[in-house]
Amino acid sequence: MENDVVVQAYILIQTEVGKAADVAAQIAEVQGVTLAEDVTGPYDVIVRAEARNVDELGKLVVAKVQNVPGITRTLTCPVVHI
Repeated sequence: MENDVVVQAYILIQTEVGKAADVAAQIAEVQGVTLAEDVTGPYDVIVRAEARNVDELGKLVVAKVQNVPGITRTLTCPVVHI
């Protein structure tokens, strides 16, 4: 699928207190997610995701990532190559 990937994004996630590790582990299993790590700072989990197009990325974020229990907010940041 690597040659088919057109859109990549980082998803910054805030979780309920104490849920970051569980959220990161569950999201790591989602197809299209290439990295999911719990971190410190204003966000609790940072995810790298990839898809063939923006619509597919939106479906990945909305349908799969945001449905993981313990998430309170997400911010999706598409990667740009300038």
